[in-house]
Amino acid sequence: MDLLQAVQTAGVIGAGGAGFPTHVKLAAKADVVIVNGVECEPLLHVDQELMATRAEALALGMAAVLEATGIKAGVFALKNKYHRAEAALLAATGKYPHTGLFISGDFYPAGDEHVLVHEVTGRTVPPGGIPPEVGAIVLNVETLLNVALAATGVPVTTKYVTVTGAVKQPGTFGVPVGVSFQELLSLAGGTSLAEYGLIDGGSLMGRLASPADPVMKTTKGLLVLPRTHSAIVSRQIPLGVQIRRSAAACCNCRMCTDLCPRYLLGHPLEPHRSLNAVAYGQSAPASLLTQAYLCSECGICDVFACPMGLSPRQLHVEMKRQLAWADIANPYRGMSVEARRERDWRRIPTVRMLGRLGLTTYNLAAPLRQADIRPERVLLPLRQGIGAPSQPLVKAGDYVNRGQCIAEPPAGKLGSRLHASIDGRIVKAVEFIEILAV
Repeated sequence: MDLLQAVQTAGVIGAGGAGFPTHVKLAAKADVVIVNGVECEPLLHVDQELMATRAEALALGMAAVLEATGIKAGVFALKNKYHRAEAALLAATGKYPHTGLFISGDFYPAGDEHVLVHEVTGRTVPPGGIPPEVGAIVLNVETLLNVALAATGVPVTTKYVTVTGAVKQPGTFGVPVGVSFQELLSLAGGTSLAEYGLIDGGSLMGRLASPADPVMKTTKGLLVLPRTHSAIVSRQIPLGVQIRRSAAACCNCRMCTDLCPRYLLGHPLEPHRSLNAVAYGQSAPASLLTQAYLCSECGICDVFACPMGLSPRQLHVEMKRQLAWADIANPYRGMSVEARRERDWRRIPTVRMLGRLGLTTYNLAAPLRQADIRPERVLLPLRQGIGAPSQPLVKAGDYVNRGQCIAEPPAGKLGSRLHASIDGRIVKAVEFIEILAV
């Protein structure tokens, strides 16, 4: 079995973000593979911990990818403060002549794919485009680890997650896919807060979550914060309220645009203009609406840039939803752009972002800890990432073993296989597969 087939069989998808099927990504034409280890979100530690402790496996995985695809160069990108990871990777990659390291500054959002590709290669991904359009394939660190495991026949059943914030013992844990966030919280010693909120992912791009929610193949972090923290409260403000605030409070300072990472890459994205077009009910040109497609939803506009606390990002999310519903295509694909010369001095240091977010107190180590976890049940949603939901291969009452394939995408559809993450009995197999441990 070749590597791409093994990766497909193992159900490997992007271990963060949208969860794009990795075997499809590896089939793209490119001349460089970039492993994204700069860990975009503050407070998350999965990538740096895996690079520091699994460097040999990662180097071997990179070598396998280069050999299977014929790509000539592999680059591990990591931040200049990840000293343990840098030392481990230098030692592990020394015997692979086509593999090297790129040391990034500690700024946000260094891990955005478009930003990272430009930093590493000097190339600019077209607006609305993807890295292969400029000859680059970008993989998450954990994704590459899963590729290395897939090459030995091991499917994706484990997910590494950082649990941090207002918990007693912040840490990064390898747990079965499908365990509840409540069990993750217990692994970190719980919280002393009487009332708290949970964010699935990071403080900037994560979503509000419930203790009952399951760990997915794309879950990177679980952030625990006081219920009154701005990162929790701001996510509960309805879009209509944001639009009314914009009409009343936007002073057209254009800071949201001037600090937008995609605008600084030369993309025709001007958040202040799309915000005002909607807020004031103007008959806006189509370009002011479709530019929402270019938003990476990094959160700089609302969390850091806007002095009035307005949210162009929330508006862009809704605009993208409505554009897709109306079947209006992204008109910017293939556009040639150049990064703006002011980009280099408008980077936002991570430490400043943490201060603005009110999270400096939680900027603590979250080392990789051995997870002694034996869940009584797991919930495995049939849609784990981008593409069609998988179709169950099992039914209620069936007994399955860990690693057994229990669902696969419809023939000819983009998606990924799903494997049992524990031994047990199938309780339900409809929109998700529930397994009770035996």
